[in-house]
Amino acid sequence: MRPLRNRVFVLDTVPELICPAGSLPALKAAIDHGADAVYAGFRNATSARNFAGLNLDGQALAAGVDYVRKHGKKLLVAINTFPQPDRVAEWQRAVDTAADLGADAVILADLGLMAYARARHPTLALHLSVQGSATNYEAVNFCQREFGIRRVVLPRVLTLTQVEHLVRHSTAEIEVFGFGSLCVMNEGRCWLSSYATGESPNTVGACSPARFVRWEKRPARTGEAAGEHMDARLNGILIDTFSPVEPAGYPTLCKGRFEVEGDTYYAIEEPTSLNVLAVLPRLLEIGVAAIKIEGRQRSPTYVAQVTTVLRAALDKAVAARRNTVDYAVDAAWQTSLAKVSEGRQATLGAYNRPWR
Repeated sequence: MRPLRNRVFVLDTVPELICPAGSLPALKAAIDHGADAVYAGFRNATSARNFAGLNLDGQALAAGVDYVRKHGKKLLVAINTFPQPDRVAEWQRAVDTAADLGADAVILADLGLMAYARARHPTLALHLSVQGSATNYEAVNFCQREFGIRRVVLPRVLTLTQVEHLVRHSTAEIEVFGFGSLCVMNEGRCWLSSYATGESPNTVGACSPARFVRWEKRPARTGEAAGEHMDARLNGILIDTFSPVEPAGYPTLCKGRFEVEGDTYYAIEEPTSLNVLAVLPRLLEIGVAAIKIEGRQRSPTYVAQVTTVLRAALDKAVAARRNTVDYAVDAAWQTSLAKVSEGRQATLGAYNRPWR
């Protein structure tokens, strides 16, 4: 779908469902459960989900291309970190490899890399990553004009009205997030991680890099529940403490619990997941080109579960626009998504700002 300036929504237009593929099994799970396209990354710093055991090497990516082609779907390659000054060639090689393997598009954040991709691979579709932080139509139109960007993934900081305004004033395709973890930082530009460790998602591709993470078991202290407790630290900084009955999550500074004036709580950001089921018809009305699921770091089971729900909801929302059914959020959908939501909580995030 390609939004047109001041266009009228076409009822037969169906936004693409874009799903995460942090591994080959996750890729296959997404395709098998209704994804129109999957996005994956390489096993190096060019990917903003650069964790051990995640992402695809060249062989796995080639197999992924074959699998999506067999099912008539698309594969997008995320090269969405910023090249370091002494290693630019590594990022350029990632673009070359994605093009050679037949990726349908590459998702880029760095302007220099966009210029390289356009010059070296003029037929390769370019998408502007959410890491590019394009939040207004002037930024979107600039990237389209200067680098041939075909689609833009919007940061999760805009209201529905702002998304609509952007769609109406650009001919680029607009992709928005529909489900997944939120980030209090500038869409992964983690100043907290950088401050604590010297590394961040946009430089090495990992928030709270694993080599700085430590879990330390200890006995209960005075006032704590009896039993063995778990302290989570990032580069020596205590981020959270888990009781014997709490699951110990991956420690990130933004979602840690800290003592503030005698109270201990999620002082920066409470774990919750974006869930747009309630406003899905509105997103279709606005004319977005694609709905994206976050979670390349999550399991194939997560991918299958979320893809199944979003596929059903998206199909029902499209049918409702054609007046064949009434759209209502199925309670079973919400139950299913709650099981894989951070903190088992969901939010509409910036989409819902009743005070505006």
